[in-house]
Amino acid sequence: MGTGAGSARALAVAFAVSLLACSGAVAVARAQDTERIEGSAGDVLEDDPVGRLKVYVYELPTKYNKKMVAKDSRCLSHMFAAEIFMHRFLLSSAIRTLNPEEADWFYTPVYTTCDLTPWGHPLPFKSPRIMRSAIQFISNRWPYWNRTEGADHFFVVPHDFGACFHYQEEKAIERGVLPLLRRATLVQTFGQKDHVCLKEGSITIPPYAPPQKMKTHLVPPGTPRSIFVYFRGLFYDTANDPEGGYYARGARASVWENFKNNPLFDISTDHPPTYYEDMQRAVFCLCPLGWAPWSPRLVEAVVFGCIPVIIADDIVLPFADAIPWEEIGVFVAEDDVPRLDTILTSIPMEVILRKQRLLANPSMKQAMLFPQPAQAGDAFHQILNGLARKLPHGEDVFLKPGQKVLNWTEGPRGDLKPW
Repeated sequence: MGTGAGSARALAVAFAVSLLACSGAVAVARAQDTERIEGSAGDVLEDDPVGRLKVYVYELPTKYNKKMVAKDSRCLSHMFAAEIFMHRFLLSSAIRTLNPEEADWFYTPVYTTCDLTPWGHPLPFKSPRIMRSAIQFISNRWPYWNRTEGADHFFVVPHDFGACFHYQEEKAIERGVLPLLRRATLVQTFGQKDHVCLKEGSITIPPYAPPQKMKTHLVPPGTPRSIFVYFRGLFYDTANDPEGGYYARGARASVWENFKNNPLFDISTDHPPTYYEDMQRAVFCLCPLGWAPWSPRLVEAVVFGCIPVIIADDIVLPFADAIPWEEIGVFVAEDDVPRLDTILTSIPMEVILRKQRLLANPSMKQAMLFPQPAQAGDAFHQILNGLARKLPHGEDVFLKPGQKVLNWTEGPRGDLKPW
């Protein structure tokens, strides 16, 4: 793929795209030309959760949250940091109530990803014990967990495979969702249809990307999009998948093998200091799965107006009821990666321009970010909107006196050890 007549055609199309960009026809993104999302998705995106729900924030010993961050401040900047910033946001939010009797939802601020390797990768191995310990604490101190066994509680679990608490899919599936969380609502970055690690009723959110840092890398309005396809990242994970084929289910390896010499594709393992600027100069940004189907590139692509090319079969995308992913992105099946050049160069120019106009909508970008301080329509508010839409709770949420559903002794033996 990527050679001969097909490559020549692709080059011709790309050349036309860059000519249009330079002449200003693809001024998309340069924010004067935007398009509002029509219909219910646009309305949902602009919803205001204030007045629609009340959340009680449990006060936990600091060993479950603040002390972890004090020990390792890198937790504030990695892609799993939503659990920290959600806690901080709720403490000062207008939807917080100090009276648990009037709460619609209960939130337990426990940072299960703030245990990092020297290279900054979260270790999930203590997470089940930390979570179990936190649940045991709230169930002993307050009556609210026990009356529903967590059915009116939500937890932020931004691991690779959510509350399955493992970074390798095979082992995550084997573990399944932590038994004590089976009635709770999970707010998680992981989303894949018909997967054991995506519990029904979960809210899929974007991974954390640093808003202030991204702001400092904005390019001047009118900068042309002269790169056709852009990607920076791993193609092989030789440390964890030495035989290849397991990491990214081989999709990233296929991108590299098929297009490393294709002039339309600016792809590399290097991560240059101009990474954010380069995305703003690209028409398409590849967002392939890695160990999990999601990645921060989804956030970066939307914020920088680069059309996300989503290569992750059956992915459930963040805030899918508010963000029209089919309209702003391009979906490519993992098996179709060898045809990627043909697929992208076959997209009509008017389709590209509309996707760019939608991406230029500020509300679309805002929904993908966790800014500090919070702003109307941001990811914090989208999470609250998702929780508000689940109200009122059904009768099955509250247990009858003496009724028990969850088994506290279920799960791997290692998970049951005290923390």
